[in-house]
Amino acid sequence: MVRKIILAILGIALVFGAVRVAKKMIADKQAPKPREQKIITSVFTETVANSSTPITIKTSGNLKAKFRIELYAEVQGVFENTGRSFLPGEQYGKGATLIKINSEEHRANIRSQKSNLYNQIVNLLPDLKLDYDDSFESWEAYAKAFDMNEPLADFPEPLNEREQMFIAGKNILTNYYNIKNLEERLTKYTIKAPFYGILTEALIDRGAVVRAGQKLGSFISPSVYELEVGVNDAYTDLLQVGKKVNLQNTDHTKSWTGTVSRINGQVNPASQTIQVFIKVSGKDLREGMYLEAEVTAKEEKDTYEVNRKLLFDEDKLYVLRDTVLEVVQVNPVYFKENTVVVKGLADGEKILSRPVPGAYAGMKVSLFEAGNE
Repeated sequence: MVRKIILAILGIALVFGAVRVAKKMIADKQAPKPREQKIITSVFTETVANSSTPITIKTSGNLKAKFRIELYAEVQGVFENTGRSFLPGEQYGKGATLIKINSEEHRANIRSQKSNLYNQIVNLLPDLKLDYDDSFESWEAYAKAFDMNEPLADFPEPLNEREQMFIAGKNILTNYYNIKNLEERLTKYTIKAPFYGILTEALIDRGAVVRAGQKLGSFISPSVYELEVGVNDAYTDLLQVGKKVNLQNTDHTKSWTGTVSRINGQVNPASQTIQVFIKVSGKDLREGMYLEAEVTAKEEKDTYEVNRKLLFDEDKLYVLRDTVLEVVQVNPVYFKENTVVVKGLADGEKILSRPVPGAYAGMKVSLFEAGNE
């Protein structure tokens, strides 16, 4: 009986052990690895066709009138009515009176000085008659023609050095030049337009007292303007005085053709740019307008223009050869806003037209021609 019980227990233990061994063997059995599926990326390409690419320089700036004067008073007095309104936007022809300052006090001073000079000349005549009879007639004629209200005429030329010293000793020359100085200053009381133009700034009203040195306004010619732009120092050797420049407004609805008129010889140390002045004239131009300038500096032969995003490591591009990507080194000639002009690509070579994430040399790809999406 005991023997049967022992055998039964051993049998159960063997069955239990066999089950555990079988489960372990099943758990340890490795499942077959799935086959990797190779994914081939489709790429877009374009065919290289080298040509001459124009190298353009783009910049911008504000217009300024080429002919401009700032109006300042050199004398003191009351601002008088000229018959025209002294207001911004008022147009004046060449020679028209811009500003007139009351000069009555100054004119009275000139007449007083002229009266003294006339008396000196009259008192001089008897001495001339006695000592310098040959010069008497010319001085007598000068005294008879003397006019208080006209500009002072030139003195008669002395016939010899003795006469010249005699006239100078009478202090007549000193008074003569004092009056000439006063007459010259009299012209400062009236400011005339040196050219046809427009008053752009008016800082004084009629009846106001004007002080010497006071700014009165600004006057410009609307016929010719200059656009001051900053050009990178690396490109200034491509510019020359007289070169044509295409100009546009910010909306690109109007365009003008300008000419490089001046190039500054100094480089701005902060921006490393050089001032270039472009002369332009035409309809619808106004001082202060913001214009964009595009200068065609030169043409680079045997070049091709590609998207800047395709360039990596500064001078490398991917090309497609037999469904495999390869790296070629190029020479970037000129960088534009979104593209770059390069040299070193062969005609007919296929390059990527769109960036491929994760691209590498030797990568196998399938061709998808650009434009056939």
